[in-house]
Amino acid sequence: MNYYKNIVSQILKMTSDGFIITDTEGNVREINKQYADFFGKSRSEIIGKSILNIIPNSKMIDIVKHKFSEEDAVHKYIDGEAKGNSVIVSRSYVEDEDGNVVAGVAQVKFKVQTLAVAKKLMNEYEELEYYREEFQNQNRVDNIIGSDPKFREIVKECLKVAKTDIPVLLTGETGTGKEVMAKALHTNSLRCDKPFVSINCAAIPFELLESELFGYMDVAFTGAKRGGKKGKFQLANGGTIFLDEIGDMPSSMQAKLLRVLQERCFERLGGTESLSVDVRIITATNRDLARMVEEGTFRRDLYYRLNVFPIHMPPLRERQNDIQPLAAYFVDKYAAANGRSGIRISLAVMDMLQRYSWPGNIRELENVMERAVLLVGQDGLILPQHLPRELHSTHCPFGPEAHKGPVEPYTASGTLQDRLDELERACITDALARHKGHMGHAAQALGLTERVMALRMKKYGISYKDFRQH
Repeated sequence: MNYYKNIVSQILKMTSDGFIITDTEGNVREINKQYADFFGKSRSEIIGKSILNIIPNSKMIDIVKHKFSEEDAVHKYIDGEAKGNSVIVSRSYVEDEDGNVVAGVAQVKFKVQTLAVAKKLMNEYEELEYYREEFQNQNRVDNIIGSDPKFREIVKECLKVAKTDIPVLLTGETGTGKEVMAKALHTNSLRCDKPFVSINCAAIPFELLESELFGYMDVAFTGAKRGGKKGKFQLANGGTIFLDEIGDMPSSMQAKLLRVLQERCFERLGGTESLSVDVRIITATNRDLARMVEEGTFRRDLYYRLNVFPIHMPPLRERQNDIQPLAAYFVDKYAAANGRSGIRISLAVMDMLQRYSWPGNIRELENVMERAVLLVGQDGLILPQHLPRELHSTHCPFGPEAHKGPVEPYTASGTLQDRLDELERACITDALARHKGHMGHAAQALGLTERVMALRMKKYGISYKDFRQH
C-alpha cells in the first residue's frame, strides 16, 4: 500500500494541476502543494479540515453522497485567498472493490488563467492581422496616390509584373517613392503573406554589408553574436528582398549577389554550409547603372540579371496634378498622428506647393506637410508662414508670372462665401509674410487702407506680430 501511496505522492508533486482528496464526510485527506499554494496556505493547514472551510461552495460532499461526476466544469471561488479566481475542475467519487464510496477526488486545471492569456494573445494576433491587412491595403499598387496619366501607366505595368517572380529594377531620383512601389509590388504578389525585407546598401558600411545580407556564424569574427545571426536573405526566404541603392554596392559584393541570383544559395560569413533561398529580388537606385556598366564600376552580368523589368519613377515636378492629393494625404496622416482633425490647406499654400520644383520629390513634400501640421494654429488652416523658407523664395502670387503655366486650382470645400473668405485670408497672410509683418506695406500691396486691413485681420484673427522676423 505504501508503494502505491508513494507513487501517487510523486505524481501529485510532478503535475502542474491541483489535486484534492476528501473522505466521505468531506474532510480533506490529501492535497498537493500546487493546490495549497493556490489558497495561500500550507498542506498541513488544510489536511484534516472540512473542505467547506477552504471552499465554501464546494460540491465534493454532494458528489460523494449522490455518486455523480463532473468533467471540465468552471468553478469560481467566493472566499479566501482564491476569491474571484476561476478554474476548470473535474470531480468524481472513488469506490472500493465492493462498490462502496470511500473518497472524493478533484482535479483542478489552472486553465482559465491560461485561456485568458490565450484569449489576449488571440486578440493581439487578430489586431496584428488587422493592421497587416491595413498595411497591405495601403500598399497595394492600385491604391498608390497619383492621377497623373504617365504615372497611372506605370501603375498598370506594376500590376502586370507584381504576380510574377521577375526581378524589378526601380530607378528615379531620391524621394520619388521607389520603396513604396517595392512594397506595393510585394503586397500584390503571390508572396504577400511572406516577409518583405528591405536593406539600404548605401547605409551599411562595406565591412558589415556581407554579414547583413548573408548572416554569420558565431565563430566568424571576434565579438560575433553567440549562435550567429541570420542575414537579410535568410529572413526574406519565401518572400521579397528589396535592395535599395544597389548602385552603391561594392564590386566584391556584386559578385556574391550574382551567385545568389544564379544558384539560389549562399553561405553565412564564417560558415561552409550552403543554404538554399527562395526570394523575389527588387532593386532600386538613383544612379545611372547603364553608364556605370560602361565605366566598369558595376558588373554587366549583374546588371542584366537585375534589369529584367525596369520601372522609372518620375520626379514630382513631372506629376503636377498629384501634388494636391499627396499633400492632402500627408496632412491627414500627420494630423491623425498628432491627435488633430479638420486641418485644411489654404489656397495660397496650395499655389505655393504647385509652383515649387521639389528637388526632394515626394519625401520632401511629406516633410513639408508634417512640419505645417505641427505649426498650424487652432483654426486648422495651413498658411504660407507655416511653410519653410525655400518655398517662399520661389513664390510670387502677385507678380507678372503669377499664373504662368498649367497650374490646376485647388478645389476647396464649403460654400462660395467660405471659399472667398479663405482666399481673402490667404492673400492677407501672404502679403504680411512678404512684408515681414509691416501692416502698412501689406495693405498698400493689396490696395487697402490700413483701417480696412486692420478690420480684415481682426475678422480672421490674424496678428502682424506672427510675421515679424525675430
